[in-house]
Amino acid sequence: MSKDKKLANNDSEEKIMIARHEKYDVAIIGGGIGGLMCAERLISADASLKIVIFERGRALKDRICPIVAKKCSKCVKCDPCAIMRGVAGAGAFSDGKYVISTEYGGWLTDFAEPKTVIDYIEQADEILVRHGATKERYRPSDELKLKCLKYDLHMQQAELKHLGTDENFSTMLSFTDELSNKAEILTLTEVVDVDKTDGTIRYTNGCDTLSLKADKIVFAVGRAGSDFFAKWCRKQNIRLANNQVDVGVRVELPKLVWQAFSEKIYEPKIWYRSKNYGDTTRMFCFNEGGNVVVENTDGVLTVNGHAYKAKEKKTENSNFALLTTTRFTEPFKEPIEYAKYVASLANKISGGSVLVQRFGDLIKGRRTNEERLKQSTTRPTLDAVAGDLSLCMPKRQLDNIIETIYALDKIAPGTANYDTLLYGIECKYYSARPDTENFRIKGTENIYAVGDGAGFTRSLSQAAANGLMTADVMLGKKTFSKTHNN
Repeated sequence: MSKDKKLANNDSEEKIMIARHEKYDVAIIGGGIGGLMCAERLISADASLKIVIFERGRALKDRICPIVAKKCSKCVKCDPCAIMRGVAGAGAFSDGKYVISTEYGGWLTDFAEPKTVIDYIEQADEILVRHGATKERYRPSDELKLKCLKYDLHMQQAELKHLGTDENFSTMLSFTDELSNKAEILTLTEVVDVDKTDGTIRYTNGCDTLSLKADKIVFAVGRAGSDFFAKWCRKQNIRLANNQVDVGVRVELPKLVWQAFSEKIYEPKIWYRSKNYGDTTRMFCFNEGGNVVVENTDGVLTVNGHAYKAKEKKTENSNFALLTTTRFTEPFKEPIEYAKYVASLANKISGGSVLVQRFGDLIKGRRTNEERLKQSTTRPTLDAVAGDLSLCMPKRQLDNIIETIYALDKIAPGTANYDTLLYGIECKYYSARPDTENFRIKGTENIYAVGDGAGFTRSLSQAAANGLMTADVMLGKKTFSKTHNN
C-alpha cells in the first residue's frame, strides 16, 4: 500500500512506504552493505522467508546530491543526505575500495579466526563480482613498506580492489535491484524504537507512526545510525564499550605527489606515532584523481573524498584522510558527540559550511582567505570556505596532523608544500560496541548487530562479510570460535 508524497528536497513524487505485512520472519534496520548481504544470504538459503529492510534514505537510483549533480556549489543540508543515507549505505558513494585483509578495516577477528574472516570477505566479493564488480586486484609492496619504515612510518598491507565511485554505484544498483524482488525494502522510513521482548518495531514514514513485528531483528544502521543504536542500547541497559574516535582533516594535493604509491598499491594506508604526544595519526581513504565532498550527518557537515574509475572523470588532484586517534577514559562516554562537536565548530566558523586552509598558512599562523586561496597552485575540488582550522581543531590533534604531514613529506616530497590544502573537519567514529555472542546482542533473544554502526567493522569488505556471518548464525549454520565480552 502506498500514497504519493512530495518531499521538499526532491523534484519527483515519492511514495509513502507502509509494510505489506504485520509480521515478518526477519527485519533489518539499515540498507547498507552489511544489511543487504545479510538479507541476500538469508533469502538464498530460504526463499520463503519474509524479510523487510528499513532504510532512512532513498532508493539508490534516487540518491542525488545537488553538489555532485552540479545543481549548487554548497551543501544545502538535504534531509536525508543523499551521500550518507539511502539504500547501499554511505559506501555507495565512496571510492569503492574493497580490502581483502584483516590487517585493517574492522575488528571481526575479535569474533572469528582471520582465515574465517577472509573466507567471508571473499564470499561477499563473489556476490559483488556477479553484479559487475571488477576482478582486478592491487598487491602489497614490500619495497614501499620499507621506504616508509626508514622514516618510522608504518604502511599496512592488503590485497585491494578499487571499484571507483562510478563502478561501485552500478554494482550496488544491480545488487539492490535484484534483492528488491526478494525482500521488501522500505525507503524514507525511520525506525524510532524496537521492543526487545516481543519484536515490535515502531517506525515512521514521514506521515504516520506505524508498527510491525519480526521474529528476528538485525541492527545494521551504519555510521549515520550509530547514535540511534547506542541510545537504544543504553535504554535497554545493554552494556557498551566505547570505541575510538578519529578527528582530523582531508588533505588535497597534486596527484603526481603520491603517484609512485598509487600506481603500485592504489591506497597508501600509513600510520605514524607522534614524537610529541605518542598519539597515532592515520593516512587512509586515498583517492587518486578524486574529489573532496561534503557529508551531512544529522545536520553536522564533515568532509570526505571519492574518485571515479573512468579516466575522463579524474581530476588533477588526489586526496586522503589524515586523522588522529583519541581513546577516551572514564568518566567521559560520548566520543561520537565529541567528534560532532568539533565538526560543528568548523560549521559555525564557516557560516554553515566546511573550511579549507593552505598548509603554509596554517604553519604561519594565519587564516587562508579567498584571495590567498586563489593564489594556490593546488586548485580545490570542493567549494569550501577559506578559513583557519586552528580556531576549531583541538591543539593536540592539530599538532599531530602537522607532524605527520612533515613525516609523510619524506617519502612523498611535496606533501608538505605551502599550497597543500587541508579541509576540515573530517571525523570517523566507530560506534559503541554492544556486548554480543555470535553477533546476537546479550540480553535479547533474537536481536543481532552488524557492521560499522555496531563498532564491529570500518570498511565495505568487513561490513559485507559481517552481514553474511550474521545470517549464517541466524540460519543455524555457523557459530564462531571466539566469543567476545567487552
